[in-house]
Amino acid sequence: MNLFYLIAFLSIFFSLLVIFSKNPIHSVLYLVVTFFTFTVHYILLNAQFLAIVNFIVYMGAILVLFLYVLMLLNLNKETEPMKSNLVKIAGVVAGMSLLITIAGSVKALQVSQPLVLRNPDIGLVKNLGRVLFNEFLLPFEVSSILLLSAMVGAVLLAKNDIKKA
Repeated sequence: MNLFYLIAFLSIFFSLLVIFSKNPIHSVLYLVVTFFTFTVHYILLNAQFLAIVNFIVYMGAILVLFLYVLMLLNLNKETEPMKSNLVKIAGVVAGMSLLITIAGSVKALQVSQPLVLRNPDIGLVKNLGRVLFNEFLLPFEVSSILLLSAMVGAVLLAKNDIKKA
């Protein structure tokens, strides 16, 4: 249980670093670490499939894309437009409203005993595969054919655009 609280603290800490970091590249790198702590949370909650999907999709694809886009944009202080005082005041008011809402939510939160699952194997990949390939085999195969046809169509459309150019 202490590991859970440590990872929760690290999640909050790195997400705050994402928000308050001045450098956008550092902000994206802190976001990678934040998503890694979410992956550890999924593992601690016995949801291995969600941990793997979070690791591959979010950390591996989306955040790398964010990092490349930020590097291509070449953001620096000289190209940043000046913000008026009205925008700064609106940001402070919005931030304070968010803090008041979070404080009210935490105050209304009632902490109960931890939930103990009757079946501790409920989030395992083996059980997901068993359900996916037994009960939902037809919808799974139909969706794979749909994705394959969409990929072939995209390749054909792109090939026609290359011939026209």
